[in-house]
Amino acid sequence: MYRKRFFPNFDRFLDQTTSNSHTMREIQFREALREAMSEEMRRDPLVYLMGEEVAEYNGAYKVSQGMLDEFGADRVIDTPIAELGFAGIGVGSAMNGLRPIIEFMTFNFSLVAIDQVINSAAKIMSMSGGQYSCPIVFRGPTGNAGMLSSQHSQNFENWFANTPGLKVVVPSNPYDAKGLLKSSIRDNDPVIFMESELMYGDKGQVPEEEYLIPIGKANITREGNDVTLISFGKMMKVAHQAADELAKNGVSAEVIDLRSVRPIDYATVINSVKKTNRCVIVEEAWPLAAISSELTYNIQRNAFDYLDSPVIRVNSLDLPLPYAPTLIEAILPNVKRTLQAVETVMYRK
Repeated sequence: MYRKRFFPNFDRFLDQTTSNSHTMREIQFREALREAMSEEMRRDPLVYLMGEEVAEYNGAYKVSQGMLDEFGADRVIDTPIAELGFAGIGVGSAMNGLRPIIEFMTFNFSLVAIDQVINSAAKIMSMSGGQYSCPIVFRGPTGNAGMLSSQHSQNFENWFANTPGLKVVVPSNPYDAKGLLKSSIRDNDPVIFMESELMYGDKGQVPEEEYLIPIGKANITREGNDVTLISFGKMMKVAHQAADELAKNGVSAEVIDLRSVRPIDYATVINSVKKTNRCVIVEEAWPLAAISSELTYNIQRNAFDYLDSPVIRVNSLDLPLPYAPTLIEAILPNVKRTLQAVETVMYRK
């Protein structure tokens, strides 16, 4: 309803992944995000960016480089180290008609502001009886980023996805990052937009022309017949590397990028499992109450008769992430563990 009301031509721009008319060029993940924000700020004067070091320093990860020069200090706003404060300012301004983009330097720091995200942004539509919407985007890096130890290496996608009223987006490449961020900024619900610090320098093909990707539509990035591999975010690299290795041994893996984890495109997942009859889910988060847990339940609930083996999840081990790189490698999902899971569901062990 709100999408149609505020942007009636939204559907006309959605997910132009099959268009042949685009002029493609290779840019970095951070550049794709910058283009998305800049284009939306040019299009709509109600959009602004706020966060730590987004202005004078050009962004902690140089995502907002040059935006202060173009849009000025009224629309690209540096904040103190006070996530609860500037998240609250963003929520209040969104309720009053603006469309803020709130950058967390890492989603680990969003825990300081989680009351504003969960108890204010996510619930105001319901609690006001539809009188207020909260068109706000909270964005920043999630998950492991190298040797940053426990407090800077956590995945909270499942935490936020557990909350009615929020949408949670986790792109895996520059093309998706731009299209999904533009859709998130235009959305009239609060969106949690989770990136990866390790992916900001990744390059990919992105159109010069405008395009949007709808939130809640998964992408089959590789067709296959023998097993379904499901992932999202930077773990898509693990899924694709595993699929490449499986192909060398004659195993055809279908790979699905969820793109968003609230809403989840269950139809694409279930249809794939009905075709391949086996499924492995790769997720960086801890295993208890993870996105992979929810996927596994829905697969067994809606495709049980099609399964030739139980679904297997490949998660991080149930431990705080250490500093030592050897221990990080042992704890995080990787290609070896994914291949072992596929061997198990195919009864090749």
